Amino acid sequence: MKAVAIIPAAGTGKRMEGEVSKQYLVLGGVPILVHTLRKFEEAPAIDAVFLVVPAGDVEIIRRDMIDSYGLKKVKKVLPGGRERQDSVKAGIDSLPEETQVVVIHDGVRPFVTADLIVLSVEGARQFGAVSLGVPVKDTVKSVETGGWVEHTMERTKLWLTQTPQAFRREVIQEAYRRAFAEGFYGTDDASLVERMGIRVRMLPGIYENIKITTPGDLDLGAILVKNRERV
Repeated sequence: MKAVAIIPAAGTGKRMEGEVSKQYLVLGGVPILVHTLRKFEEAPAIDAVFLVVPAGDVEIIRRDMIDSYGLKKVKKVLPGGRERQDSVKAGIDSLPEETQVVVIHDGVRPFVTADLIVLSVEGARQFGAVSLGVPVKDTVKSVETGGWVEHTMERTKLWLTQTPQAFRREVIQEAYRRAFAEGFYGTDDASLVERMGIRVRMLPGIYENIKITTPGDLDLGAILVKNRERV
């Protein structure tokens, strides 16, 4: 298992305002999570997938998603933790010794492509730590408490961060070890690496690689699915 993908999908989806967790919602007749996992099935650079889900869903996911949809690369289905970072750590702690590259991808980003996954693996081998992202299109302003604009930020340096993020195994393992030893929780995996003083290389993603967290995202996702079916 030279390249292992960890897919955290243990969230409850509070922003979706529904009873069903967002990763299980359906797009084009298929659960969002299955759309995501299929992309990793298609990516030749990925040797295995470790899926992390809510603790009470492990057996159901194995039966109703992994087996039913023939997802052969999913080698482990693990119970997640309270926060996303806890869930990713569960995957990192389960890595086999022969793992060289760790790819981490949100379970609710179903529009990633196999080519982007391969790009992230190759980038991790070359640079040690990479993230996908896209340049910001709009003007971004820093706003203080009360709503007053502090300043306009330099847009040419701003990117919207996506996943996959990929790392050499020793880099992400040490980043997670330090983060948990110091009680640090970051907003993404790359931030844990950055705080060690290791530079992260940004690689070009695609704007369609959205994270589905709100009802509006789900509506946009339905449009993207229809567009891809027409191609």
